[in-house]
This record gives sequence, structure tokens and C-alpha cells, in this order.
Amino acid sequence: MRHLVVAAVLGGMLAAPAFAQETERYRLERTDTGFVRMDTTTGQMSVCEEQSGQLVCRTSTDERVAYEERIDDLERRVEALERQARAGSDDGTRVLPSEEEFERSLGYMRRFFQNFFDIVEGWEKDLRTPEEGPDRT
Repeated sequence: MRHLVVAAVLGGMLAAPAFAQETERYRLERTDTGFVRMDTTTGQMSVCEEQSGQLVCRTSTDERVAYEERIDDLERRVEALERQARAGSDDGTRVLPSEEEFERSLGYMRRFFQNFFDIVEGWEKDLRTPEEGPDRT
């Protein structure tokens, strides 16, 4: 049971900042004909209209070109990383980490989780310990 609570707390801690950033990323402003949506990260703007109860936004041609260029750039980077991962392999398959690298990574993970569990156990101990107050004997 404790492990489920720990997993839920850890998952919530990791997901909450990403969700908060995404919900604050876009800003809508009403216009005479609909809305303008601004991406607060990139500054790009889209014109939006309400159609059948849904907000439909159109990107400009410039935004579309920039979007496609970004996708092309990311695809090139992924291909380069895949080539790098296969480098040194005779048959072109991915190269696995050495036993030493694996054990070192596993040691980092063990230390992280041990420290995390120690923190949780400390919290649980604090919750079980009665509050100190005036002596009522």
C-alpha cells in the first residue's frame, strides 16, 4: 500500500509542472469576429472562430512553414541520434550499454529511490508521532 502512495505522489510531482506550463502557454483574446490565440512561449498568433460550439483556430502560412521546418529539423536530429546509437555495431543494430555503465546507472536509481523512501518514511513517522503538548498527568 505504501508503495502505491509513493508511486502516486511521485507521479503527481512529475506531471503537475508540465500540465501547469501547458495550460498557461496559450492566451485567448476576444475580437469582433472571434478570438486571437497567442502562444506565450513563441509569440505566434492564430485567428480562431467559434463554429458549432467549438473553437477552431487557423495557423498562418508563416507559422505552418516554421512548424514544418521544425519537424524536418527534429527528424534529422532523431536520424543522427539513431546513427550514433548504432555506431560501433557490426550488424547496425543498437548498441547496449556495457555491464559497468548499466550497474552505474542502476546504482544511481537505487540511491535516488532509497533517499526518496527515507523521506516518505520520515513523513509517515511524523504523522504517527503524537504532537507534544503540556504534560497532563
